[in-house]
Amino acid sequence: MNAKDTTPDAEALSYHSEPRPGKIGIVPTKPHTTQHDLALAYSPGVAAPSRAIAAAPDDIYRYTGRGNLVAVISNGTAVLGLGNIGAAAAKPVMEGKAMLFKTFAGLDSFDIEVDTTDPDDFVRTVRNIATTFGGINLEDIKAPECFEIEARLRRELDIPVMHDDQHGTAIIAAAALMNAARIAGKQTTALRVVINGAGAAAIASARLFLKLGIPAQNLILCDSKGVVSTYRTDLNPMKREFATSRRITTLAEALLDADVFMGVSAPGVLTSAMLRTMAQNPIVLALANPVPEISYEEALASRPDIIFATGRSDYPNQVNNVLGFPYIFRAALDVRASEINDEMKLAASRALAELAREEVPEQVLKAYDINHLEFGRGYFIPKPLDPRLLVRVSTAVARAAMESGVARKPVTDWKAYERELADLLR
Repeated sequence: MNAKDTTPDAEALSYHSEPRPGKIGIVPTKPHTTQHDLALAYSPGVAAPSRAIAAAPDDIYRYTGRGNLVAVISNGTAVLGLGNIGAAAAKPVMEGKAMLFKTFAGLDSFDIEVDTTDPDDFVRTVRNIATTFGGINLEDIKAPECFEIEARLRRELDIPVMHDDQHGTAIIAAAALMNAARIAGKQTTALRVVINGAGAAAIASARLFLKLGIPAQNLILCDSKGVVSTYRTDLNPMKREFATSRRITTLAEALLDADVFMGVSAPGVLTSAMLRTMAQNPIVLALANPVPEISYEEALASRPDIIFATGRSDYPNQVNNVLGFPYIFRAALDVRASEINDEMKLAASRALAELAREEVPEQVLKAYDINHLEFGRGYFIPKPLDPRLLVRVSTAVARAAMESGVARKPVTDWKAYERELADLLR
């Protein structure tokens, strides 16, 4: 008898294949055990809600599951760190995202893999199926096409659309930055920031950092060729948006006296020598995954005053998109928002930052098998299994949607709304 293969890959393959392939399914929400039940669920009873929706289209939210349904859509051109592996190979990832929506926010999801690399085809497909869904989560679409696709869908659809690879990372990174600045004793508006990487997450983070109040002249963007500057002639429109006029060309030059390094790039690009040239209490968000721009061990050995985060779960301060997207879409669908705007994103960031500064419940400590967590260098981003996230982040985002004028179903009783959110996890 052969011993069971316990390698990580084998375990993952077994998890996805046994006893039933895949990670999600469909469960009826209405009684269905009698002939009368079936007559209501389908013919002839189903004609009544269909007539109602035909007469008043908004009744689709009253009589169907649209208001609790998110589409997770990808073409597989930028999957995790695997690159362009195609739509079919992206399906396990999209199923996983759907599972997280359900687990953390009670949202139903369908994963949809669109087998095209043409932005026009992709946009047309999503637009034509959008009536089914309350919101659209775009996922793992390569830059620069992802910018065009999201922008067009946001213009053409009247439901929330968000490319999580862009904005999810930006939202969590902004929360981390706010708290890290507080720990460092620095004002956000005075931070000198270097972002290494110029893809979807980097550009979205740069845009959100400016919304936080970081001056444009204090933000330097670097790509694989060095500093993104006005003296280069090879820049796409997104990079030109952040081109600096400073006469510097390398990451090392950009980091001299910088307060913040954020990496969404490649392993090993940040060296100890570079790190030692940064300002006092340097903030380093090394988010390349699975191997960060500088290792946790090397970073801490280089600077005892470092404030450090990665994208990994096995080190403190994980910048993890699951802290954002379930709760943002939860709120957006609950208030029937027409879009997810900057005000809602910033509200999510601020709610996350505030939560990390509060006492950590015993339930969270037990979930991670630790004895103590306290706001500081070792903990300035909430843990993904913190049950407070749903209520705190979703409520903040819902308020922001209402205050910014994009909510079409306003919350009238906030205490009741918070109870409803809390009940989703019971």
